[in-house]
Amino acid sequence: MSELDDFRRDTRAWLEQNAPASMRTPPKSSEELCWGGSKTKYPADVMKWLEVNAARGFTAPTWPKALGGGGLSKAQAKVLSEEMSALSLRPPLIGFGLSMIGPLLLQEGSDAHKQEHIPRIVRGEVRWCQGYSEPGAGSDLASLQTKAVRDGDHYVLEGSKIWTSYADASDWMFILVRTDASGRKQDGISFLLMDMSTPGVTVKPIRLISGASPFCETFLSDVRVPVTNLVGEENRGWAIARALLAHERTMIGDIFKEQGDRDKLLTAAREHLGEDGGRVADPVVRDRIAALEIDQTCLDLTLQRAKDAAKVGHKPGHESSIFKLVGTELNQRRRDLMCAVLGPQALGWEGDGFEPEELKATRDWLRSRGNSIEGGTSEIQLNIIAKRVLALPGA
Repeated sequence: MSELDDFRRDTRAWLEQNAPASMRTPPKSSEELCWGGSKTKYPADVMKWLEVNAARGFTAPTWPKALGGGGLSKAQAKVLSEEMSALSLRPPLIGFGLSMIGPLLLQEGSDAHKQEHIPRIVRGEVRWCQGYSEPGAGSDLASLQTKAVRDGDHYVLEGSKIWTSYADASDWMFILVRTDASGRKQDGISFLLMDMSTPGVTVKPIRLISGASPFCETFLSDVRVPVTNLVGEENRGWAIARALLAHERTMIGDIFKEQGDRDKLLTAAREHLGEDGGRVADPVVRDRIAALEIDQTCLDLTLQRAKDAAKVGHKPGHESSIFKLVGTELNQRRRDLMCAVLGPQALGWEGDGFEPEELKATRDWLRSRGNSIEGGTSEIQLNIIAKRVLALPGA
């Protein structure tokens, strides 16, 4: 028996022994998962699952053991993922700390930054949010105007950020600021780490058409951030921002896939459209479901290749724009099809006569409209793919 087989056997036994029964059921939404941080109370089983995994570094299995990660090889991390999937286990921790700022700090952060922030991310003690977009700087992010003026050992921040997801539940923000307005707009940007409890930080949730409020506007008034919280060099934050966007777009491409979506679609189609010899009666819907499954499988395999490359040190590149474009459009197709299958039952919002999944379908469809805008619009991603991946000539 190989060492990897031994690792699989030991990992399976450990998971079976330590996973609470409630963690072996699919969550109804990402809100039932653990995002960590000090501002959210989680059920005892969720915290237990987080704590036992963090103690082994399984919340960040391939991160360095010296920083609290698991120190696993790519092959071992794959085994861990397979064994968790076999038991239908929920991830012990999710969030921007693991998917965005953590990987960036491991690549670009100073030793002090890594020592201060990475172990707390692994343990789920700190929840992070992103301060990029502004009311006047969305897709043209380099036009941002939030200022950071050097005052001794601090930067003094003035301005606002918008679409700061979960800022009201976060402990820290990674934020882009303008430190020089004299030259090319990309050249005067710096990348800071900001404690959300700093005086002068005000957060206001934004209510969406789906009824949820995950997005916020964050106002900054005379906010003092230590110069030691600068990542990289002053005025050279644009390259760091782009590196983090690659992590974000890869995450977005993968995040919309929900466990059980295929079964939900099939169940709804059979219930509302009938069956023909064990198959969904409507051949057009059958074809649409099959096309979704094929395209999702292709994306999953491509994403896995990118994750494997990242585990051996390859930095995400412009392929992340492909992941973001395809992943978000797949989610919109999935939500469109669910509503088409449900027909009039997809028009419900609340009240009697509707099943929970039917009401959720309506809100999911509305929420999916923003997928092709957030994290860089589909048009922006197509431009990046055309120029940076395909090397097509400009107009």
